[in-house]
Amino acid sequence: MSSETLSRAILPEGWPIPRGYANGMVAEGRVLVTGGLVGWDAQGVFAKGFLPQLRQTLLNIKAVVEAGGGRVEDIVRLTWYVTDIEAYRASLKEMGPVYREALGRHFPAMAVVQVVSLVEPKAMVEIEATAVIAG
Repeated sequence: MSSETLSRAILPEGWPIPRGYANGMVAEGRVLVTGGLVGWDAQGVFAKGFLPQLRQTLLNIKAVVEAGGGRVEDIVRLTWYVTDIEAYRASLKEMGPVYREALGRHFPAMAVVQVVSLVEPKAMVEIEATAVIAG
């Protein structure tokens, strides 16, 4: 199996094609799991606002996956924790370009969950990622 076909989205017959995520993924290789990553830079400084934090969080995920020997396309699952689901919903249109800047047009299985708060008081979003890397 080449690295180009290590993972693929699953779409049960007759289901509508999801937009911006996959219903499920199947993959083969080594598993890389991130902790909950937030929207701060390498110096621990948070970006200001939901979309800037989201952008930085996604770039942080990309950095961890690449440091582990993977590529964005190896990500099979993202679990998002947001402190304000209305801010998430209000940002959907602007979120697309931010997401694509960091992760391209790769849309793994995803879940979004609203939480009361996150461990880092300034964090508005925290995302866990699972990647399956060739070899």
